[in-house]
Amino acid sequence: MGAAYKPGPRNAITDVAGLRVGNAQDETLKSGVTVLTAAAPFTASVQVMGGAPGTRETDLLAPDKSVAAVDALVLSGGSAYGLDACSGVMDGLRAAGRGLWLGGALIPLVPGAILFDLLNGGAKDWRDNPYRALGRAALDAAAPDFALGSVGAGTGALAANEKGGLGSASLVIGGGVTVGALVAVNPVGSVTTPDGHFWAAPFEIDGEFGGKGVDPAAGLCAPLSSAKSRALFGPAPPARANTTIAIVATDRALTKAQCHRLAVAAHDGIARAIVPAHTPGDGDLVFALTTGEGPAASDVELGEIGHAAALCLSRAIARGVHAATPAPGDLLPCYPRI
Repeated sequence: MGAAYKPGPRNAITDVAGLRVGNAQDETLKSGVTVLTAAAPFTASVQVMGGAPGTRETDLLAPDKSVAAVDALVLSGGSAYGLDACSGVMDGLRAAGRGLWLGGALIPLVPGAILFDLLNGGAKDWRDNPYRALGRAALDAAAPDFALGSVGAGTGALAANEKGGLGSASLVIGGGVTVGALVAVNPVGSVTTPDGHFWAAPFEIDGEFGGKGVDPAAGLCAPLSSAKSRALFGPAPPARANTTIAIVATDRALTKAQCHRLAVAAHDGIARAIVPAHTPGDGDLVFALTTGEGPAASDVELGEIGHAAALCLSRAIARGVHAATPAPGDLLPCYPRI
């Protein structure tokens, strides 16, 4: 086996050169928005594997669609209301002169995805949709350094048995290529075994999510026990009220079709860190992007980048849950740190 991969200096998606991430949240609302952007438009695609997605402008990311690059990606709470966060991001980009020029019209391209956090104990009795303003605030806050845990789109997120959160991680792989992941964790499934070990533990680096290690038990083939489901819905949960939404990125040049293949590969990271994953009640989605220029990666290189992206995404999921912090009115506890 070759030398192990190492995280970048921030252990975050912003180790990919040129990327910036911003968070905005409302603690009373128990919800928020996370925006990823860059100094220049970037090539991106998407893969949805959950049964209940909520998205905006994702069709244009299909490899056969004519749009070559986008200006930002949005992860938001708020269910369908949260899709309006993309409008606030568009407002900010337009004010900055960013977007696609068609004749005399400037159109910022901002795909987004949402998670369901409408029943998490926060005040949802707004008169005017708050997500447009949160989207603009998150864009304005975008920077190379950003917080994890109960912030941005992870503010009100819940996993099966503890609070979810916003997570990120990175790796530097062969040839100095950087790969990173950003995720808002709000799944049907559990991120931990019954004894409190992260499912992602085999991939942990330097105790980045507590260092508890791998669960020594075998035979962990049991039905899901979900405190989240019981707290939100009682004995009869609805089919659609969850989601893990993520972004993976690299600085290696890729085509749009290769970005799509990268998004597909990165979904393995969700399946390794959340049990079960990709259920009918999840909207599991991964955006994949590149900031690289020049000749596109070979198939062999793309395979390694996809492998690294899945590793980063598993670690980011655990890091987001581990970093969650308590707040008044929480329905579930935070992960017990050691």
